[in-house]
Amino acid sequence: MARKIKSTGLDPEAHFNEYTKPYLRRADWILRFTEHAKYPAPVVLVKERRHLDSDADGNKEKSSAKKTMKYELKERGILYGDQLRRLLPVIRSIISRVQNEEGIHLELHRQIEDAAITFRGNLPLDEEAGVKLALVFKLTDRLKELERAELLARRVEKFTREEAAYWHSRIVDYGKDAGRWAQSGLRIVLAGQPKDPAVEKMLEKLRRS
Repeated sequence: MARKIKSTGLDPEAHFNEYTKPYLRRADWILRFTEHAKYPAPVVLVKERRHLDSDADGNKEKSSAKKTMKYELKERGILYGDQLRRLLPVIRSIISRVQNEEGIHLELHRQIEDAAITFRGNLPLDEEAGVKLALVFKLTDRLKELERAELLARRVEKFTREEAAYWHSRIVDYGKDAGRWAQSGLRIVLAGQPKDPAVEKMLEKLRRS
């Protein structure tokens, strides 16, 4: 049974302004709800904040108090259309557990509770939510079977933070060809082959868990 998250009691706008906005400036992952001429609205992007003064292993170099930390937001996946609508419950579940450094739940899911997803803007993510959503977006890219896409997303949601970070690294940090192999292999491990009757059975089991 999922752990119930206690709310601060503030209305969504007040909670967003008091707790979410300040975290946006320093969160290492961002979930962006926007619009794009090529895709049906809304379009959801997951982005990683990559510090430009980091070493080869991604570790931030020590800097003086006066030094401004430079970074870029690297796109790690995109979701829209039928896949977005199908995976929205999983996305809500993943982001509902995001906390800031003080352990306060940011209640991000409250921003996208309406079926039309009218929210436009950025939501800050912690590392666990960031790598999980990046994996879901990458692995479901061009996956036509919505049942397989949902199964894959629900299984990624159950990963530990370490498992999600490991597999995300295998896909993005080892070169284009190695990443393509890792992506293809993990997709089969998590969601089987097209038209496999076991997909629906496993999906129903996960929905009930």
